[in-house]
Amino acid sequence: MARKRLSMRKIKEVLRLKHEGGLSIRAIARACSIGKETVRDYLCRASEAGIGWPLPEGLDDEELELRLFSSVLKSSARRRCPNWAMVHQELRRKGVTRQLLWREYKEEDPDFLGYSQFCELYRRWSRQLHPSMRVPHRAGEKLYVDFAGLTMSYTSGGEEKKAFVFVATWGASNYTYAEAFSGQDLTSWISGHIHAFEYFGGVPEALVPDNTKTGVTSPCYYEPDLNPTYQELARHYGTVVLPTRVKAPKDKAKVEKGVQTVEYWLMAPLRKRQFFSIDEINQALWERLEGLNARTMPHFEKSRREMFEELDQPVLKPLPQTGFEVAEWKRAKVGIDYHVEFKKHYYSVPYKLIQKQVDIRATDRVVEVFYKNNRVSSHKRDDSPGRHSTHPEHMPEAHRQYAEWNPERFHKWAERIGELTVELVSHIFSSRRHPEQGYRSCLGLMRLESRYGKERMEAAAKRALFFGYYSYKGVKNILEAGLDQVELEEPVGIMRKIHPNIRGTDYYS
Repeated sequence: MARKRLSMRKIKEVLRLKHEGGLSIRAIARACSIGKETVRDYLCRASEAGIGWPLPEGLDDEELELRLFSSVLKSSARRRCPNWAMVHQELRRKGVTRQLLWREYKEEDPDFLGYSQFCELYRRWSRQLHPSMRVPHRAGEKLYVDFAGLTMSYTSGGEEKKAFVFVATWGASNYTYAEAFSGQDLTSWISGHIHAFEYFGGVPEALVPDNTKTGVTSPCYYEPDLNPTYQELARHYGTVVLPTRVKAPKDKAKVEKGVQTVEYWLMAPLRKRQFFSIDEINQALWERLEGLNARTMPHFEKSRREMFEELDQPVLKPLPQTGFEVAEWKRAKVGIDYHVEFKKHYYSVPYKLIQKQVDIRATDRVVEVFYKNNRVSSHKRDDSPGRHSTHPEHMPEAHRQYAEWNPERFHKWAERIGELTVELVSHIFSSRRHPEQGYRSCLGLMRLESRYGKERMEAAAKRALFFGYYSYKGVKNILEAGLDQVELEEPVGIMRKIHPNIRGTDYYS
């Protein structure tokens, strides 16, 4: 009784939202948490019964129910019903709807059922079917994919290894493809799809995987998160991925049945054979696969191949002209050195993205980095561990200038000043254990030259060489004190060489 009152309340709300609110069927279904077909059915019944909104005074729930639903039972008892099994079969074809079948039925039978009665009686008939048979599988619409639970074995290098079988089954025709792989990793998962599309000669409208970790990174009843590579595959082939709902066994009935069929007809008969490679396993599987697809299905009186050629094949999407390049994705955080790590190698990104979360896409040839779905970096792939691949434009200005310098470039700068400056730069680099230790000193000399000019820089280099001042600070003191403009006297140099309290550069070596 409570359920009945709830149903009547829903019907009244549907009528109110339609006539008073002017909402669409989709909006009403969302607001009332019911299906669109249910909303359409309620509105059709109300229209045939001449009921609008507001409801006539004195019309209670029992009278409303009688006026809306009694005609179904009364009229159907007098009129000949369609062949519901044929209706169920025809609904699998692409483009075939209940409305179309009702119109064809109406033309054949002058004493026909109304459309709402037609839909109601079909729903009642379909409830009597096995749950896995009630899902309307349209031609070319869905391809169900999964790995089989059973495994096969083969011997390689004296060691026994497992082989995992990928299975793809069409919803409408049950046409099947199977292939063995050495693992259930992402590459095997993607390769299985690519080979299945090539075997079928086309692409479905939708892929329906179980919530396997390879294809679905975060299972969710309402909005599961897909592996980025899997999404990229779907975009390339022009299809969509619709994972089965968590804890919804009816969604998995077709793929589980397909897997069971492969296990029973293909894998189990081969259990006693000894294989020495994945290729040998696949050769044996494909031989039995042809027999499976050619075998007549008793409940359809047709083979899977015949069903596929009749239903799915004519409406398949064409294969793309270019093949799909498998790419691996990774989520990473940019380090303080504006590099991200992939396979123990470091790739640069613009320095402004430091501490930001980015997405890495890696193929066999290229490593790309994306920030908010925009590509910000691209590098040639390098698997050298611990090494860095850096683009100069990704560096801050100060780092870029520093990175662009080398001893040869500083010597070229010194050659534009004079021979003494060249000699001073050479002494600066030779007096350091590592060339990079002299970069800052030389950069300082360049700044001094831009401030005091070439002539004073050359004169200061002469005095610095004489006294052994192979440093930026020594040259800076000479220029600031104006000593470069004081004539250098030889006796001073002689005193310096014999004075016991003046230590030369050899003292520190």
